[in-house]
Amino acid sequence: MITLVLVRHAKSDWNAVREDGEPVLDDHDRPLNDRGRRDAPRMARRLAETGFRPDALLSSTAVRARTTAEAFASELGVRVSTDPGLYGAPARALLAAAAATRRPSVLVVAHDPGMSVLAAHLSDDGIGHMPTCAVARFTWEVDDWDVATVLDPDDWTLDTPR
Repeated sequence: MITLVLVRHAKSDWNAVREDGEPVLDDHDRPLNDRGRRDAPRMARRLAETGFRPDALLSSTAVRARTTAEAFASELGVRVSTDPGLYGAPARALLAAAAATRRPSVLVVAHDPGMSVLAAHLSDDGIGHMPTCAVARFTWEVDDWDVATVLDPDDWTLDTPR
């Protein structure tokens, strides 16, 4: 069985701006805000309670994604592998990165719009949008990523912090 879990990074901080209104931090360096720091461990715990343990956990290199991924890694007892190609990646690149691991269960932490586009595609538009820290889980009753990536999943779920 192939399992793909998509986690959109938790809510990030947009508040730090200079006097001219420009952000203090580059987009890549934005941290989680209070809600994001609260939601990431809570959603990780909820996923862990389902018994899911990924064979691979991939994360964008952006601070907000890495911090979210670290909360999931801590709760799930796995290591985070960062991939700069996941920062701003389109849906097909997110799916390709998961498939390239060749591991039966993969968790990917990344960004919109790629996450929402991929979740919508895999759920036949059942998931219209991935809110921050949403967890979408897709399963295929096959053991080969090459097959899974061309078939609709056999099942999917969505869990959101709200």
